[in-house]
Amino acid sequence: MNQRSKSMAILLGLGAILIIVSVLAVAIGSVHIPAGEVVAIILRRLHQLVTWQATNLELGNDVIVLNLRLPRAILAACVGACLALAGCMMQGLLRNPMADPYVIGVSAGASVGGAIAFLLTGALGWRFGMALTPLLAFLGAIAAVVLVYLIARVDGRIPIMSLLLSGIALNTVLSAVLSFLIYFSTKELQSLIYWLMGSFNGRGWLHVGIILPHLAIGLVLAVCLARDLNALSLGEEAAATLGVHVEGSKRLLLLASTLLTAGAVSVSGIIGFVGLLVPHISRLLFGPDHRLLLPASALLGSIFLVIADLLSRIIVANAQLPVGIITSICGGPFFLYLLRRNQARRF
Repeated sequence: MNQRSKSMAILLGLGAILIIVSVLAVAIGSVHIPAGEVVAIILRRLHQLVTWQATNLELGNDVIVLNLRLPRAILAACVGACLALAGCMMQGLLRNPMADPYVIGVSAGASVGGAIAFLLTGALGWRFGMALTPLLAFLGAIAAVVLVYLIARVDGRIPIMSLLLSGIALNTVLSAVLSFLIYFSTKELQSLIYWLMGSFNGRGWLHVGIILPHLAIGLVLAVCLARDLNALSLGEEAAATLGVHVEGSKRLLLLASTLLTAGAVSVSGIIGFVGLLVPHISRLLFGPDHRLLLPASALLGSIFLVIADLLSRIIVANAQLPVGIITSICGGPFFLYLLRRNQARRF
């Protein structure tokens, strides 16, 4: 089996696992629905869409599957793919397995934007304030990265160390701004903190429609930049000798990872460690070639977050934990393991 056939087999296998996990996520819950019935409901709905038939959702299980659990599972898969893709790009760009998109301020900028939206809820009304949350979170993330880019740029270039230091500095400042906003929030405090933990509770098809363009654009850029990432992993000078436009590729990688992460944060809140954990595991399983690593990370990120969201719904009876707690429980120890291993290599 040649390398291309092997890569295709891996991606098809991961795609099959994602479908199975997603069906189980839709089937399992406070109201158990057999997996076969879930598949039948989805296929029936697809047939109605293709043949332009009228939709009938009078049956209770149809409503649960199509209006509640299916959009949530699809959203979790899309957000997981976005975060994992962005993390894989950032690790390749920074040549550091401990890097993720949040390092450059995406998370902090989105948090501030979301906090402002929650504070506006009291003044503008609940519906208007909640509608502003995805928009302001996205704009906050984009603004933070643009600011980091402008600070880090030196003579038209973006030195990697300057990018990291600028991101760390901006994260510190924005964290202080977020603490200031939380201090002045009253009724909105609980909702804001819950959003900052990351959750898919109450999300629907509208949020799926918001995240899909981000994922589509990110996937296209990932395919186009995979060879450049392979070259950049050898160092910027080596990449330049191989014909890579180093600064242009770095800008596109920064844009793609920011677009993916900002879109994910705007619909789900802050979900940590997916961009750190999943690309590293993918690299261990599938090797360093980004032509396979990027799509494999996207699929593995989808699988991971769908399972994490399922656990957040069933791990505590009659309650839904923020999915960010589950990912942090998984990612925190793994981060410490990476830190310890990197320290051991230095000495």
